[in-house]
This record gives sequence, C-alpha cells and structure tokens, in this order.
Amino acid sequence: MGAIGVVYGDIGTSVLYAVKEVFGSGHVPFTPDNVYGILSIFFWTLTVIVSIKYVALVLRADNNGEGGLIAMLALASTAVKDKPQLRRTLLVVGIFGTSLFYGDGVITPAISVLSAVEGLEVVSPAFKQGVIPITLIILFALFAVQKHGTSGIGRFFGPITLIWFAVLALLGISQIATNPHILVALSPHYAVMFMWANPGTTFIILGAVVLCVTGAEALYADLGHFGKKPIRLAWFSVVMPSLVLNYFGQGALLISNPAAVKNPFYLMAPEWALLPLVGLATMATVIASQALITGAFSVTKQAIQMGYLPRLNIQHTSVRDTGQIYMPFVNWGLFITIVLAVVMFRSSSNLAAAYGIAVCTDMLITTILTFYVIRYGWKYPLSLCIAATGVFFLVDFAFFASNLMKLFAGGWFPLVIGGAVFTLMITWKEGRHLLNEKLRADAIDLPSFLDAVFVSPPARVEGTAVFLTAEPGSVPNALLHNLKHNKVLHEQNLFVTVRNHEIPWIGMNKRLEIQALGHDCWQVNVHYGFKNDLDLPKALQQIKGRGCELESMTTSYFLSRDTVIPTIGSGMAPWREKLFAQMHHNASGAADFLNLPNNSVVELGSKIEI
Repeated sequence: MGAIGVVYGDIGTSVLYAVKEVFGSGHVPFTPDNVYGILSIFFWTLTVIVSIKYVALVLRADNNGEGGLIAMLALASTAVKDKPQLRRTLLVVGIFGTSLFYGDGVITPAISVLSAVEGLEVVSPAFKQGVIPITLIILFALFAVQKHGTSGIGRFFGPITLIWFAVLALLGISQIATNPHILVALSPHYAVMFMWANPGTTFIILGAVVLCVTGAEALYADLGHFGKKPIRLAWFSVVMPSLVLNYFGQGALLISNPAAVKNPFYLMAPEWALLPLVGLATMATVIASQALITGAFSVTKQAIQMGYLPRLNIQHTSVRDTGQIYMPFVNWGLFITIVLAVVMFRSSSNLAAAYGIAVCTDMLITTILTFYVIRYGWKYPLSLCIAATGVFFLVDFAFFASNLMKLFAGGWFPLVIGGAVFTLMITWKEGRHLLNEKLRADAIDLPSFLDAVFVSPPARVEGTAVFLTAEPGSVPNALLHNLKHNKVLHEQNLFVTVRNHEIPWIGMNKRLEIQALGHDCWQVNVHYGFKNDLDLPKALQQIKGRGCELESMTTSYFLSRDTVIPTIGSGMAPWREKLFAQMHHNASGAADFLNLPNNSVVELGSKIEI
C-alpha cells in the first residue's frame, strides 16, 4: 500500500496528459490503425522501460538496500575505483543527472496539478480563467504544509492512490466494453507496423509518448523505503494493469469520438462524475508532487554529505522516522521556480513541451551507470553487459533524441535549472578541494606540535575540548587561536575529523576510529554514509571506556569559521571563486549540521585565500 502511494503517484497521473499530447500534436492523422499503433507503442514502452529495465534489472543494483541515481553513482564509482580518469568522468555524468532531478522536480508538480485542475474546463468553459489561480493556491498549500512533515498526510497516500488506480481501471473498462477490439493493440505487431509506415512521425511523437513513463525513476529512488518485493508486486498487480486499461479506454473513446482529443481522460467519465473526478485527480497529483518534493529533500541531503553542496538548514519532522526531513531553502526555492513555470507556460500542453528532456537524460545516465556496475562491480562478461544494457541504451537514446526537438519549445527550462544546480555542485566540490589544498599546505603536524607545546605546557582547565579539523593529523586553526588568545588547554582534547563516504549507511559499530596522541589528547575519525543522520555528540559517546570519559556538561566544541577570499591566479575562474566564497559564507553552520548543543559551541574565525 505504501509503495502504491509514494512510488507510483507520478507515473499514475501521466494518464491525464500523455494520450492528449500524442494525438493533440497534430502529427498523427485520426485513423483506427493509427490509434491501435499508438496504444501498442504506449503498452510496449511501459513494458520495456518500466517492467523490464527498471523493475527487472535496475532494482537489482541496490547500494546496501538503497536506490536512486546517487546510490547508482556511488556503486559505479566504487566499481571503477582503480580507473581514476573513468571514475572522474562517471562522477561528473552522475552529478549532472542528479542536477537534472531538480528540473524534473519543478516540471512534474506544475504539469500534474495544472492538468488535473484543467478538468474544470471540461465541466464548464467558465472555469477557464480560474485554472491558473486555483493551481497556484493548491501548490502554495502543498509547500506550506511541508514544515509539519508528511507522516500525517502520508497515511492517506496509499488508500487515495489505490482508489485513483481503481477509478482509472473502471473508466478504461467502461470504454473498452464499447469496443473490445481495441485490445488487439496489445500485440507488438501494431507498434511495429505504425513505426514502419511512419518513421518520421514516430520519431517526433516519442517526445510525447515518453510522458507515459515519467516517474519511472521513482521506482529506483524509493527502493530504500520499501524494498524490491512491494515495488514489484504493486507494479504488476495494480499499477500497470490500471494504466494499460485507462490508456486503451482513451483509445476506444477516440475511435468512437475523435473530438474527445481535447481531453480524452476527463471525457471518458459521465457528466455527473466530472467534478468528483477533478477532485480525485487533484489529490492524486498532489500526492505525486509530494513524493517529488520529499525526494528533493533527500537528494539534497545526500549531495551535501557527499560534498557537492554547502550545508543547509535541515529540520527533522518526525521523532521516529529520521528520514523525514524539511529543508526550508529547498522547499521555497522549488515553489518559486514552479510558480514561474506555471505562469510562463500557462497550460499542461505547453508544459509537456518542457517535459521529457530531463527525464530522458536521467534514464540514459542510469543505463550508462548500470553498464559499469554490472561489468566492473558484478564482473559479468562484456558481451552479456552490452546485450543487457545496449537495447535499453538505444531505446533511451531514441526518446532523448526525439525530446531534443522540443528544446526551443520549452525543453530549455528544466535544462537551465539542471545546469544552474550542476554549476553550483561542481563549483562547491572544486572550491572545497582548493580550500582543503590551501589548508593542507599551511597545516602543522599535530603530534609534533603537541610534543612542542608540552615541553612548556600551558595551564590546563577542567573539561573536554572537541576541535573539528578537516584533515586528521593537522593542527586545527581553532586550537592555535585558543592557545594564542586564551593561553589554556583543556584537561582532555579530542581532534575530530568527520568523514562522509559513498555508501548509504555506516553502522554504529564502525562509526568511530580513535588514536591516542598522549597528554590526554586523541585523534578521532567519525564515519557516516550519505544516508546517515549526522549527530556528533551521540557518536562521541562511544569513546567512553576507551581511555577518555566524556561528560556533555563539561564538553566544549571549538570550530574554525573560515572566511574565503578569492584571489587572481591559479584555481577556478574568478567568477566561480566569488560564487564559491558566497556559497561558503551562506552555508549553514557546522554546529547545526552536526547537531552540536548551541550553548557548548565556540567559533573562532580566520581568513583563507584561494
């Protein structure tokens, strides 16, 4: 039930606009043979891309039970770790795909909610002026409730989406009953015949056909929430049958009434059911949008922990489920961009032109990364790997190439969003590398420094000092400032380095590495996966009984608050260095990110030129 509610909300609302866009494009003449051919293409697109590629193959590539493009990227980069150049290339490709997720995250809520509310125009043309205001009100309400968490409304996701799929099936069956012969389009013969007779038209309409598989990436992204079995069961028992019945029902309606092309989904329903159907469709699209918003929070958190984005304010909305988070900056940034999309494009048909490029590029990247995982990670024979991913690559590339034709009609919009996020990610990653290189060049060896300090030791004060340092074995700036200005050293001193790794989870039994440095000083390395929640005080509790007794009331955390100064010379382009300096300045404090108690944190600043 949970998988039906969360995983399939997006693909389940594609019925609202997919058929309408294919036949409304004007590229396909209205003949029964053409309707059979298009329906057959729809069915086999769902079968090849969703059933075979994602459900059968890609779901097997789990990273310690986790899925999604970042999990796949971590798997692929680990598989080729002995090939540094290839690894760097895959990381860039994977991060670009992750950036495009934000483009998809803007278009999906906009087109889904807008297409649902457009059903009011079918009820009465008088509602036309109210479509955009109502859409914006619904979207605002959706984003405004995010700070309260999804646990409350999440309980209703499954039942409402199940009702939605039941209604899809019933609407489809009611139309198929009037023309049962439409089911012959299940045969691939009709798809092949249409493509053979209309190769140019087929290539053009693939950009609209791909709308039927939007949301397929969610199958893989939500793997960690539900596991393979519920996702597969939900797809084959409920979701795919309901979608196929509805698409074929729309086809049957179009054969008997070609004028229904203006909105075949809503025109399948009897007049008395239109308003309830608009209400149900709106709820279904809100659920689909909710899944994408939650996904944006999760992807952003993972990108931060992998070092591709600066720290942002993360609020936990559930005491039981640590995965439920709220990120104000991401939430309202998405909302503003979605409002811009709705106001700019003004209809689901116009938005459909913007949809597809981001989705198809992500599908293509997933296929490429899958090849490297099964070839170098699973050690399958090269011929089998090429055979397994080659077909999907050709299919994905055909959809991708077709969608490129929509580039100037709106396809540029999600690419601009993805490109902007990609620029931020790469700039932050390279900037952090330059910053760490500068710190490393100026670093003082910690054991040697301590030996020198304790030749003539400063005054020792009660309690424990925790100094955070980016590089283990080097003296933190905060320690230097503390000795210079306060001329004291705590009774116990921990030099802590937090390490984030390219695996989703690291258990508490592998959380800490501790090394005694003498003089009641210890080097501590703390390890986290990109899905773990960072809580440094909780992790440091494991030190008790290992030579260091940590008391929360007498522990102080010393952090270096570095101010980055861009300089002309080597490194990044000047504008990127300025961008990095601004991102570094605006990043949320390490204290909040590591869940440090506010009344125990001491920040000491320094300036660093890059």
